Amino acid sequence: MTQTTTDRPAGRASGAVVPVLAFAGIVVAVMQTLLVPVIKDLPQLLDTAPSNATWVLTSTLLSGAVATPIMGRLGDLYGKRRMLILSLSVMVVGALVSALTSDLLLMITGRTLQGFAMGAIPLGIGLMRDMLPREKLGSAMALMSSSIGVGGGLALPAAALVAQHSDWHALFYGAAGLGLLAIALTLLVVPESPMRAEGTFDLPGAIGLSAGLVLFLLPITKGSDWGWASGTTLGLFAASAVVLVLWGVMELRVKAPLVDLRTTTRPAVLFTNLASIMVGVSFYVVSLVLPQLLQLPKSTGYGLGQSMVVAGLLVAPLGLTMMFTAPVYARLSAKYGPKVTLILGLLIIAIGYGAGLGLMSAAWKSLVISVLLGAGIGLAYSSLPALIVGAVPASETGAAGGLNTLMRSIGTSVSSAVIGMVLANTANTVGGVEIPTMHGFRVSFLIATGAVAVGLLLALFLPGRRPSNKPQLRASSEEDAALERAEQVLRGFRGLVLNADGSPVARAKVTLIDRRGRQAGATLSAEDGSYALTVPDRGSYVVAARATGHGPLASSAHHAGDERPVDLDLSLPGETVPA
Repeated sequence: MTQTTTDRPAGRASGAVVPVLAFAGIVVAVMQTLLVPVIKDLPQLLDTAPSNATWVLTSTLLSGAVATPIMGRLGDLYGKRRMLILSLSVMVVGALVSALTSDLLLMITGRTLQGFAMGAIPLGIGLMRDMLPREKLGSAMALMSSSIGVGGGLALPAAALVAQHSDWHALFYGAAGLGLLAIALTLLVVPESPMRAEGTFDLPGAIGLSAGLVLFLLPITKGSDWGWASGTTLGLFAASAVVLVLWGVMELRVKAPLVDLRTTTRPAVLFTNLASIMVGVSFYVVSLVLPQLLQLPKSTGYGLGQSMVVAGLLVAPLGLTMMFTAPVYARLSAKYGPKVTLILGLLIIAIGYGAGLGLMSAAWKSLVISVLLGAGIGLAYSSLPALIVGAVPASETGAAGGLNTLMRSIGTSVSSAVIGMVLANTANTVGGVEIPTMHGFRVSFLIATGAVAVGLLLALFLPGRRPSNKPQLRASSEEDAALERAEQVLRGFRGLVLNADGSPVARAKVTLIDRRGRQAGATLSAEDGSYALTVPDRGSYVVAARATGHGPLASSAHHAGDERPVDLDLSLPGETVPA
C-alpha cells in the first residue's frame, strides 16, 4: 500500500478544527446512550416483546462495528473530511427515520443508519494527524478519542430530561439537529486532508469483515436471550470463526487490503487493540450499573430512589472528567509516553471500581465513582490513538484507527452481554418484575476490575520509548517541537527535484523505498522543488521521484545519520543519480 502526501504546513489548520472534530465525535457517541433513559419502556413504546425491543440498541452497535474500519479505509483513499461528512449525513437520515415512526422495523432501520456514524471517531483522529503540528497533536487526539465517553456520559442527563418531560421521539429530532450542526461546522472549519492512500477499495474484504463481525457480535448481544449454550448461539460463533479466518487468508493475499493484517501483528498495534477491548468493557459497566442503582426505589433496601434526570446528572461527571483529562494526558504523555499514561489510566480505573464496591450506599458517593472512573477511562482512551498512530504509516491512519475503535466497540458489546446476563441471573422477581440486586451490581464491578487487570497485563507488553539522549518533545513547548521536527529531517533524506535547466519541479512525487522493495514514506515536492522524508530505521533506501512529463528516476542512497542532500534530476527519463 502506498501513500501520497503534500508538504502542506500543519500550522495552516484553523484553531477551531480540534473543537469542531471533537464536537462531531461527541455527537456520534450520543447515539450509543441516547435511548438508555427509556430502555425499560421500549417494549411498550414500540408495542413489541422485550426480546424484539433490544434490537433497537443492538442494531446501532452492529452497524457501528461494521462501519468503523470501512469508513476509515474509505477516508484514507478518498478523503477523511469527505467520509466524515458522509458518516454524519447518514446519521441524520437515520435519526429522522426514527423520529417519524413507532414501527419496530422502521425504528431498527433508523437506528442502524445512526450506528454508521461511529466511523467519525477514527476519521477525526486521522484528520488531526494529517493537519496538526506535533506539539498540538497529543491533546487533540486525546480529546477526540475521549469523545466516545464524553458523548455517552453527557447524553444520559440530557436524554433523561427530554424523555421525562417530552415525547421520546424528541430525542431523535435533537440528534438530527446536532448532526446537522456538526456537518455545517465541519464544512466551514475543517479542510480536507492532503493525505491519500493509493489503491482501490477492497470490497470483498469489506463484505467478509462485515459478515464475520455480525456473526460474532450477534450472539454476544443476544446470547442471554437465546441461551449461551443454544445451537443458535454456538452455531453463529462457529460461523464467525470460519468467516474471519477465511477473510484473514484473503486479506493477506490482496495488494491493497481493507486491513493490513501484517501491520496489526506488530506488538504496538496488537497489544494496544487487545487492551482497547478491556478498556471498552470497563467503560460500559459503570454506564449499565450506576443509573439502575440510582433509580431503584429505596424500598428495595439498597436502591437510592433518584429520578431519571437526577440519576443522569450524577453519572454525567464521568463524561465531563474524561473531557478535562485530555490536556492532562497531553502533558503526561509528552513526558512519559502513551504507554505509561495507559497503564496509569488502567490503575485509576481499577481503584475506581475497587472503591465503588463500598461506595454504593448514598447518591453522592456515585459522584466519587464517576469522577475516578472518568479520569482513568479518559487517560486510557486518550492513550490508545497515540499508540496506534505512532505504530502505523500515515496512509493507514484511518483504517488502523477504525480497527482500534472497533476493538473498543467489541469491548462494550461483550460488557453489555455479560453484565446483562449477570444482572438477570442475580435479579429478584417482585410482582412479576425482575429487580437487579446489590449482589449483581457488585459482581459487575468485580468483572470490570478483572477486565482492567487483564488490560494492565497487556499494556505491560507494549514497546516502551526507545532510550535517547536527545531532547524529548514537550506538548507545551513549540520550541522543543520545532527542534524535534528538525531532528527528524536530519534523520531522513532531503534535497531538490530539478529540471534539465536546474529549475525546481513542484509537486513531483518523491517516494522512499526500503531494501525489501516496500514503500517507507512519500511526499510531494514543494513549490521550490524541495522535499524531506524521514526514515523509520537506519539502513539502505532508494529515493525515487516522478513528475508529469518525466520518466521515473531512482537515486540509490545509504542513510547513516549524515546531512548529505539527495538531489533528484528529472532531466532525462530513466537517469540514475547517485546519492
